[in-house]
Amino acid sequence: MLTFLKKSRATVPLAVGLLLAGCSTAPSHQRPALVVPAAFKEATPLAADLGVWQTARHGGASEDGLAPSAIIPSAWWTLYGDTTLNQLQDQAAITSPSVEQAVARLRAAQAAVASSRAGLFPTLGASGSGNRARNASSSNASAGAGINSSYSLGLNASWELDLWGRLSGQVDASQLSAQASQDDLAAARLSSQATLAQTYFSLRAAEAQVQLLQDSLQVYLQSWELTQNRYRAGVVSSADVAQAEAQYKTTQVQLLEAQTTRTQFEHALAALQGQAPALFSLPVTGQLPAPPQVPGLLASTLLEQRPDIAAAERRMAAANAQVGVARAAYFPALTLSAAGGYRSSTLSSLLSAPNLFWSLGPGLALALFDGGARTAAVESARAALDLAGATYKQTVLTALQEVEDNLVAATHLAQEQQIQAEAVAAAQKALTVVSNQYKAGTVAYLNVLSAQTTVLSAQNSLVSVQNRRLAAINTLLKNVAGRWEPLQAQAASAQTRMAE
Repeated sequence: MLTFLKKSRATVPLAVGLLLAGCSTAPSHQRPALVVPAAFKEATPLAADLGVWQTARHGGASEDGLAPSAIIPSAWWTLYGDTTLNQLQDQAAITSPSVEQAVARLRAAQAAVASSRAGLFPTLGASGSGNRARNASSSNASAGAGINSSYSLGLNASWELDLWGRLSGQVDASQLSAQASQDDLAAARLSSQATLAQTYFSLRAAEAQVQLLQDSLQVYLQSWELTQNRYRAGVVSSADVAQAEAQYKTTQVQLLEAQTTRTQFEHALAALQGQAPALFSLPVTGQLPAPPQVPGLLASTLLEQRPDIAAAERRMAAANAQVGVARAAYFPALTLSAAGGYRSSTLSSLLSAPNLFWSLGPGLALALFDGGARTAAVESARAALDLAGATYKQTVLTALQEVEDNLVAATHLAQEQQIQAEAVAAAQKALTVVSNQYKAGTVAYLNVLSAQTTVLSAQNSLVSVQNRRLAAINTLLKNVAGRWEPLQAQAASAQTRMAE
């Protein structure tokens, strides 16, 4: 009976500790209040029926306890229908340095989770030692006097009970930070993909401008030769010849600049794929891909997919957990420790029963005065939480602005492209008329020069508008995390309801 009572008393601290373990001192996590419309301002009003704003969220937990990163649709760039772009994206997915950096940061964050989680478990250690020493003795002592030997072999264990949630709060903070790193990886992949796509579009636009300038050079050379022949025939003055030559030379300079631009974009594509520019080349086509159609129904719930918003929200939750960790420092820490082993002055009898020793008991530690260090730590954690909350709000508002900007840009640039194509056709028609008049001798060469310049300028502007439209749509796709298809079925359903 006495033995039972002794064992019961020994287990009281453990039972109390287990009952109190895991009590969290972290405040309730609340996201900042945001007034976010259900639909974008620049989208069709029908999108307002597609749902309300919800915070970017993760899916179910993975095997390592971390929530999977924000879902980015695979191969979203296939919307452009460009085989070369598809091949470049596939290669960049393997060798992109920016993605490799994000992967390394994620591995470090996952290691931090494992490190913080280890604090929840007991630690066990082993020790062994052997020592032989001679103590000071009188000069008359024998040669062996004062020499002592000591040998020991033992195990020790300790376990800090997580009474106030300090350890579990640290684990939560690490897990949330790792989830943010997962979303950072998704954001890095998305950014790398969008940057590669835009660089590719710019390269094709530069190629198109090179082809325009090369075609124009041939026309200008013919005009220069025609003007020289007419000058020899005494029909025109030398001024016409000089103007034709100046136009030809100026266009040569523009061609060199366009070729330089195209080459630099090719170098940029090589770097995005993790290759040296000398080892990378891309055949010239001069053809820009057709831009995908932007849907008229586009709801703000698409931003739930954005990994940067999800990462900002996870970092805010991690900062909230750190407030609890800082608060837990006000409470005592209870540690259970145990040690046992053998200690003897002779090695041969070390493992005998009389040399056995052991110890077992709890330890309680509480800082009574720290000069305000704990208060400062809590205030610092709260400030970090406020900063994370403000960053989250700014991320959401910036995302909304980016989508609105590129929605209106994509819409207006589609109209600009149509009008600019009509301007090119009108300029070419005017050039044909003026060229015939010049050959008939009814107008001066200056009229031809002006008409040719207008045509080249209109054609260059058309290429520029096409490139800007592709850039706007590409950025819009990035803004909504890759695709807008997930809500198309809802959009069709909403439109059907309104029609009824």
